[in-house]
Amino acid sequence: MIEITNVSKRFGRSLAVDDATLEIQAGDSVALWGVNGAGKSTLIRCMLGLLSFRGTIRIDGHDVRKRGKRARMCVGYVPQEIGFYDDLGVAEAVRYFGKLKGIRMRSTEGVLERVGLLGHESKRIRELSGGMKQRLALAIALLGDPPVLIMDEVTASLDVAGRQEFISFLSELSGRGRTMLFASHRSDEIANLAGRVVVMERGRIKSVQSADAFAEGLDSHVTLHLLIAASARGEAIAVLNRGGYSPTMNGVGVLVPVTARQKGGPFALLNKAQIAIDDFHVLTRHDVGHVRGTEGSTA
Repeated sequence: MIEITNVSKRFGRSLAVDDATLEIQAGDSVALWGVNGAGKSTLIRCMLGLLSFRGTIRIDGHDVRKRGKRARMCVGYVPQEIGFYDDLGVAEAVRYFGKLKGIRMRSTEGVLERVGLLGHESKRIRELSGGMKQRLALAIALLGDPPVLIMDEVTASLDVAGRQEFISFLSELSGRGRTMLFASHRSDEIANLAGRVVVMERGRIKSVQSADAFAEGLDSHVTLHLLIAASARGEAIAVLNRGGYSPTMNGVGVLVPVTARQKGGPFALLNKAQIAIDDFHVLTRHDVGHVRGTEGSTA
C-alpha cells in the first residue's frame, strides 16, 4: 500500500530524513516513533507531496511525485495543528471540505455519526472541545473513504482526558482494513493503535519491530513526570533525593527516573511528606527527550 524507497530530505545543510526505506502493507497500523527532530513529520510531508525529496514514494501504486493528485486521493490526513474557521458550524465545515474534495453529500449526519459528533452539527467550531475538534478533523479526513489514514502527532495539543478519549476512539477504528500511519512520541498511543513501530532517530530509520516487542523494550526503565505545585517542588526534590532517587526539575514538575518495579516508591515518599501530586505521566526515554526538548516552547 505504501512504499518508501531511499528517501532523503535536506533543509540547507541539515539532513532531516536520511535514506529512509519502508514498506507498509494494506491494513497495517504503523507508528513512526521518535523525539522532536527525529524526522517523523518531515517524512509524512514528503509522503503527502508537500515537500520535495530524493528517492521514491508510492501510495497504492501511485508515484507521489509523478501522480501526486491520484496518490493524495488515497489518503486521509489529520495534521498536528488543525486550522478551522472558528465561526463555521460543524456541518458547514464538513460540507465545505467535502466540496473541496469534489464530494457531494445530501446530509452530513452519517459523516458526523461515524465520529461521535451527531447532534453537534449546529455548533460553531469555537464551541468545541479540543477532542471534538480532533474528531471533526478525522471526519473530514475520512470523507470519500480513503484506504490510507495518516496522522501527525494528533494528540499533542490535547489535555490528558482529551488524549485518552481520542486514543480510545481511534482504537475502535483500527483493525477495519484501513491502512494507518501515525507519528507519535507517546507509549500509550503505540500500545493502543500500532501493530508495528518504526523507530526514527536523526532522520534515519533505526529499527522496525512489532508493537509488543517495542513495549517490552520500554518497560524496564521509565521516568515519572510528577506535576507538583511550584512552591513544593524544592521540598519534593529533597525528599526524593533522601529516598535514593535522582530527581530533576522541569518547567511544570519533577522528573524521576525509576525501574518498572520502583514506580510506586516516589508516590509513597511524597505522600508521607504530605506533598501533593496534582497529576503524573509515565514517560519512556523518548518521551523524556520530548518533554525536555519542548520545555518553554510554544510550538
